Amino acid sequence: MCLALPGKIIKIEDKTGVVEIMGVTREVSLELIRNYQIGDYVLIHAGCAIQKIDEEEAEKTIELFKELKEIGNE
Repeated sequence: MCLALPGKIIKIEDKTGVVEIMGVTREVSLELIRNYQIGDYVLIHAGCAIQKIDEEEAEKTIELFKELKEIGNE
């Protein structure tokens, strides 16, 4: 099973981006997607952005991960 997290691109240098994922920033490869820009949401898997997604879908997914985290802390 693969798991991809949504992140927001906040910085771009060549084919590398910095994304914010639930308050944490990480460098990721942008080589697998096209037409990206700062502010876009992307799915991140194994250090690579694998797909662009819209903001609404990203926010829904982030909320689900937050709920899972809360359940795990009970």
